[in-house]
Amino acid sequence: MKFASVLLSCCLFAAFSASANEAHAPAKPDLAKGAATAAVCSACHSSDGSRGSPAQPILQGQHPEYLVKQLTEFKQGTRANAIMSGMAAPLSDGDMKNVAAFYASKQAKPGFAKNADLAALGEKIYRGGVAERSIPACAGCHSPNGAGIPSQYPRLGGQHADYTEAQLTAFRGGVRKNSTQMTGVAAKMNDHEIKAVADYIAGLH
Repeated sequence: MKFASVLLSCCLFAAFSASANEAHAPAKPDLAKGAATAAVCSACHSSDGSRGSPAQPILQGQHPEYLVKQLTEFKQGTRANAIMSGMAAPLSDGDMKNVAAFYASKQAKPGFAKNADLAALGEKIYRGGVAERSIPACAGCHSPNGAGIPSQYPRLGGQHADYTEAQLTAFRGGVRKNSTQMTGVAAKMNDHEIKAVADYIAGLH
């Protein structure tokens, strides 16, 4: 009887522990709900975050953690953009995770560079940096093929050159303030270098 009681207690404890773990486990993103939220974003980002206007980022295939971070910072005002701050304001944490997972589940189509000379300079900077001005290689954080590192650095490969150029310029000018690291890198780059890196990234895959 004593053994049976101990065994029953162990089973009850295991069942309670399992239930507790399930209760604290984060809910999986709901792609259907994410798609519904993305429909509201379609005017600027297309229905699935694909290759829309060059002025807007391609969201397909982007790391969901990065997208959630950006939406959170738009909502908090850490990243300034009047339109995006308004769009992010009503979103809950769950909404952000759902829409980020929806965009991340899509595969972006490859892009291409427009200017061979620019892209050649961009490749040198992206892969090797500019040592004499302490500009680090972009590949060190964003990976050689532009895939980035989940939870740390965004995917860049195939991104619109216009958008990448605008963001680097915004970092350099202090308009975009949500990455001290990128502000420091962009501050050392001139217009031609920024344009070259942006063009190279557009064709990177």
